[in-house]
Amino acid sequence: MITELPFENVYRHGFARVAACTIPVAVADPASNAEAVLASARECDADGVAIAVFPELCLTGYAIDDLVMQDPVLDAAEAAVARIVAASVDLLPVLLVGAPLRHRNRLYNCAVVVHRGRILGVAPKSYLPTYREFYESRWYARGDDQAGQHITVAGETVPFGPDLLFEAADVPGLTLHVEICEDVWVPIPPSSPAALAGATVLANLSGSPITIARADDRALLVQSQSMRCLAAYVYAAAGQGESTNDLSWDGQTMIYEGGQALATTERFPDGPRRSVADVDLDRLRQDRLRQGTFDDNRRSTATPFRTVSFELAPPSGDLGLLRPIDRFPFVPDDPARLAQDCYEAFNIQVSGLVQRLEAIGRPRPVLGVSGGLDSTHALLVIARAMDRMGRPRSDILTYTLPGFATSEKTKRNAIALAEAIGATIEEIDIRPAASEMLSRMGHPFAAGEPVHDVTFENVQAGLRTDYLFRLANQNNGIVIGTGDLSEIALGWSTYGVGDQMSHYSVNPGVPKTLIQHVIRWVISAGELSAATVEVLRAVLDTEISPELVPAGQDGKMQSTEDRIGPYNLHDFTLYHVLRFGFRPSKIAFLAAKAWENPDAGAWPAGYPEGARPSYDLVTVARWMEVFLNRFFGFAQFKRTAIPNGPKVSPAGSLSPRGDWRAPSDGNARAWLAELHAAVPEAFARD
Repeated sequence: MITELPFENVYRHGFARVAACTIPVAVADPASNAEAVLASARECDADGVAIAVFPELCLTGYAIDDLVMQDPVLDAAEAAVARIVAASVDLLPVLLVGAPLRHRNRLYNCAVVVHRGRILGVAPKSYLPTYREFYESRWYARGDDQAGQHITVAGETVPFGPDLLFEAADVPGLTLHVEICEDVWVPIPPSSPAALAGATVLANLSGSPITIARADDRALLVQSQSMRCLAAYVYAAAGQGESTNDLSWDGQTMIYEGGQALATTERFPDGPRRSVADVDLDRLRQDRLRQGTFDDNRRSTATPFRTVSFELAPPSGDLGLLRPIDRFPFVPDDPARLAQDCYEAFNIQVSGLVQRLEAIGRPRPVLGVSGGLDSTHALLVIARAMDRMGRPRSDILTYTLPGFATSEKTKRNAIALAEAIGATIEEIDIRPAASEMLSRMGHPFAAGEPVHDVTFENVQAGLRTDYLFRLANQNNGIVIGTGDLSEIALGWSTYGVGDQMSHYSVNPGVPKTLIQHVIRWVISAGELSAATVEVLRAVLDTEISPELVPAGQDGKMQSTEDRIGPYNLHDFTLYHVLRFGFRPSKIAFLAAKAWENPDAGAWPAGYPEGARPSYDLVTVARWMEVFLNRFFGFAQFKRTAIPNGPKVSPAGSLSPRGDWRAPSDGNARAWLAELHAAVPEAFARD
């Protein structure tokens, strides 16, 4: 983290802007091509780009055949390199330019790495295709044996070889490796050992003539290499202007990060094009930190590399953020991906429950239904599990347990849903038992005082769970828990004999923001009765509430989000804490970018248009303070004792036996201090 940069600057938050550029080339005309490179480089400079990648042999053209061995062309190519070096003095980006260069007795297909008036190094192509349409061994020497070498280019003697890493001394985590076209098509690309040695940004200068389906092959290779190497991969292919004697060119550019597509451009362009994106160096570092097998692989395949250091001096202004950010990181915006995620989430839950029921003698599921999202979803999961087991849904024992604040609407929804599903439903009013307990305790509410404290709430929550456990004993059943991942993160449950406990839980891997979409997916499957669908839609329209405190004089019911904050923001923070371990300041920066404008970007399919909120940085930071206090400073003792339940999200689970191990007596001080220092305006006291 570069703390001296302003908060709104992307480089402060562990990002580096990269570009994959394709340009029109003039065949065997290095002087003209150098000017085309510089024109794009200046645009990249204006955009705050740190690394700009150009196509293979872009200073001469890739498809010039025997012309590449003519001294006038080679002299002009070296002069073009000198021209770019001289013109780069005032440019921000590290420029990766393709050129044929003479070295000793051979010619090499090279990537020249230029920054602020000097050549940092030259990387030769390691693997030369000489099959089908390719004849590179006719002209070039393989560069895979040139490790540790130097080359003289444009009067400078610089490092030469495939073993070069280029490290930005002032941008933590920005380490570059360069390979050329065919290098990524071999079983072990040069970028693989480079990534193991520390490279985070892998660049590919490509010629790659286009044939049917080759673009998909390239994208698959780039995606796979970025995922396997836990790296960003920047790919730029040759396009307009290349000779079409026997081939054609599409100018494909793309940027991937850890298997995720960040940017691409149209193919077959009629001019220069650039893919530009901000790669997340923090994410790559955290992925490598967590995935210990990555470094284990280095230990068994260690390859020596040389490191060339440079100072990037990133700009200090607000450059925006050029990468997709999901408002709902647990919920894909793409409808097809969302449907697939919902299918998998639902079936993970169903399969987990079926296995547990089969393993312990097929007991009857016992469920408390409230008319809220979580118990509704749990009932859908149980119903599908019973269907798979060939058991009648009447074996599902559901109970509505109204207390002092239960609304007629939610109770009606709970009963209607159970009946529509075909479960057995019974109502047990807990108010007499709760009143007796409060009276025995000497609680003021028993004497008629409107005291609705945590004891008042937990007496009701505890009695509900107590009833369910005893009912399970009575009916050869097990209590199915309904608490979701978001509630577990915040500790929003009553510990012990309360909704924190069950015999088996089906929702602990599903965040609150995803559950509503899984319910919509179940509706869309078309397998439910009209009555069931009607109730489910009513549940989706109901405000989230524990219904433990009676409505106030204004008639407003108790609201979970009014008290602990919006699940939209809490799930955003949870994802980035759990999946990447990001600093609070970075998460706040991302959340503010994601949520600042409700009209920008995509929303998940089915999200109501009339209920699309926005949050500014101050609001984000204030609710994040609540999350950090609860997640790190309070809720772990509840998580340490949660019942079994399946992991669902790849971001992780909070099971103490799975993804999340933490002390129950921890604290949130380090996280809060970092947030308060980064966003002081959110915590200024009047």
